[in-house]
Amino acid sequence: MASETATPTDTRTQTGLEPWQAGLTGGLAGGLIFGVMMTMQMEMIVEMAIPGMYGLGPSLAVGWAIHMFHSVVLGVVFALVLQTTRVGDRLGSNLTIAVAGLAYGVVLWVVLASFVMPAWVGAMTEMAPPVPDWNGQSLMGHAVYGVILGLLYALLAR
Repeated sequence: MASETATPTDTRTQTGLEPWQAGLTGGLAGGLIFGVMMTMQMEMIVEMAIPGMYGLGPSLAVGWAIHMFHSVVLGVVFALVLQTTRVGDRLGSNLTIAVAGLAYGVVLWVVLASFVMPAWVGAMTEMAPPVPDWNGQSLMGHAVYGVILGLLYALLAR
């Protein structure tokens, strides 16, 4: 008589993406919407500050490219956090994962947009943004990014 061992199986549907792919896709979509908001409300940040962080001259296209790169990388980081900390297992519904995305967006705003970015821009350019830079429009953009990221992650990674 042969013994049988139960092995875990992947229960995702055929349309489900790997978590990192869902994070990448959510980051891309969230970054696109956030980028449009930023371009409409704070174009100088996209055109001057973002390229300036890398020692580049003013360019809306370059600012957009860097912003989208950051959005994708941070989307993948969101997926990794959910996977490696098992937080994703505790967040059962699409709504709770979207709320986790909102929280992630706010954390990004506090740490990266309010402290890291203005310090980096100040070090690399002639601009002198305040540190911290508590910009309400930036908070709204990061919150929208996080909600879109979380919702798309929830819909695509399952």
